[in-house]
Amino acid sequence: MRQRSSVFLCLLAGLLLVSQNSATAADSVAISSAFSQLTSTPTLADPSVIVLDEVTGEVVFESNSASPRKPASVIKLFSAAAAYTYLSPSESFTTSVWTGVDSKSVVVQGSLDPWMSYDDKVARKMGRTSLERIEFNALSAIKAVNSGSTKNTTIYYSDLYAQDVAHFSQFLKDHHLSITLKRVTHSDASAKSSGHILTSTSPTLEKILDWTLTWSDNLLAERIARLASAAAGNTLDDSGVALTFSQMLTDMGITTSSLVIKDASGLSKENRVTAKQISQLLMVIYHDPKFLPLINGLPVGGVSGTLQHRFIETAPTAVGLVRAKTGTLNGTTNLAGYVESGDHQYIFVIIADRHSKSYSVTKKVRATVDRILGKIATPLLPQLNISLLPVLALTAPSSDSSTVTR
Repeated sequence: MRQRSSVFLCLLAGLLLVSQNSATAADSVAISSAFSQLTSTPTLADPSVIVLDEVTGEVVFESNSASPRKPASVIKLFSAAAAYTYLSPSESFTTSVWTGVDSKSVVVQGSLDPWMSYDDKVARKMGRTSLERIEFNALSAIKAVNSGSTKNTTIYYSDLYAQDVAHFSQFLKDHHLSITLKRVTHSDASAKSSGHILTSTSPTLEKILDWTLTWSDNLLAERIARLASAAAGNTLDDSGVALTFSQMLTDMGITTSSLVIKDASGLSKENRVTAKQISQLLMVIYHDPKFLPLINGLPVGGVSGTLQHRFIETAPTAVGLVRAKTGTLNGTTNLAGYVESGDHQYIFVIIADRHSKSYSVTKKVRATVDRILGKIATPLLPQLNISLLPVLALTAPSSDSSTVTR
């Protein structure tokens, strides 16, 4: 029995060794040839492209890589990197409602929760903090301690985003209420609070960032970047975010010349970043363990998020081997991340921000990018030849052997 087990293990080890040896990375010539074809495709209209060897940092291919271009949602890589640089990934955010020390008041204690949702049904489905729930409970509490009246009452709040306050104001207006909504400091909010009504707590920042990157959530990216900006000692606005991004890149040894940041989501067409800067950031992210959750949060080609429908028809051999951030605006189709090629991984950045604005052209650009990546994407361990399985079955140990572990 032991002899048969040994034969089985030797055969399996041999097959794995053969498979591993056959899964070699695409060489620089093949990569250069593939990406040369990409940059010369008229549909992409002279894109900015760079490919780096992830281990050595060697530039395998580049074209217009120092040209300032529109990053679109690829800028969310900066937002996530700033979050992991200046904030704790295990941090959560709480929003609570309290009756006030003054019976004519209710207090909402916020924490700039980026996970806040305005729709209660959506919030319940996704486990998010519901602003509607906060609003209705605050109103109910005021009525409960004032015999149903809301006359001369006040809702004090702290640490809510401007959009949240605007939503709260509209809620009161829609219900024809003259309740005063007044901002106070965090310490004042605590001092004015008496009886606890409810508390809503967000998932950890890491989980929020996973969602942000996987589904390219614009609002979350903006809010998280602002939180990182405040933690870095800068202002909680676009100017602070721009300064924070620049400061972070400089600390990473990445030049910020020609960098223009107008928002953290990529919606602004005034943002300007070079493919080289993005590739250098991806290199830092790859080699620093604290950014591992960021990489894990990126969409996977043909599998998840904004890439779940990519590669399946255009380059099926690349499914599961590309982990990257998409970036799309009218006339802009970008992709930046990592591609697995045998025993190697490569960093790639493709910014095509000058092509025609039609949807059909956008689809062609995506398909072309997918096919090019498909030419170099190779799994580390190709599947075993299933024709050999009967042979393995003949030499496998029987189920009555005490050495078998299931």
